[in-house]
Amino acid sequence: MNIEYINPFIEASQSVLKMMLGIDVKLGKVYLKSSPYMGDSAMIIVGLTGRIRGQAVFCMSKSVAIYIASIMMGGIDLKDLDEIGKSAISELTNMILGNTATILEKTGVNVEITPPSFVMGDNMQISSNKVRIICIPLILDPNDPSKVINIDINIAQDDKDGEKEKDKELDKELEKELNKK
Repeated sequence: MNIEYINPFIEASQSVLKMMLGIDVKLGKVYLKSSPYMGDSAMIIVGLTGRIRGQAVFCMSKSVAIYIASIMMGGIDLKDLDEIGKSAISELTNMILGNTATILEKTGVNVEITPPSFVMGDNMQISSNKVRIICIPLILDPNDPSKVINIDINIAQDDKDGEKEKDKELDKELEKELNKK
């Protein structure tokens, strides 16, 4: 995956979260993850097709999901996530990825997104074969380290002969670039 593809996800996330939640989101350290990995108790999964193939998985704790849904629903005091709260968070991710796709389109990279799927539970494990996973941590409150959304960008890798070595080299390059940020 080209390192330039990551910036639109960051830019769109920061812009939409500021607009919809009134929060100046801080970017944490972007890093590569290995599959399988443990997800938080609330995840929204959106498929990516076109030049970038894979999924964007928004992972957050249940308390962060309730916090976000509460803000999006006018600040009402939520004790749990009902269907309206889940729908609000799903729409937020849809807005973020729609903006991401628009930014990428302006650079000549065509990306389509699927409708979001909201998944909730304990001890969820995400396992994706033949993907490169880039984690983009978004810190909602610098004074509360538990208020974080991780956007895991799972990008499909080619499985053709000779492509595995190329993918290993790309991983090394990507890791170097991420360490610069």
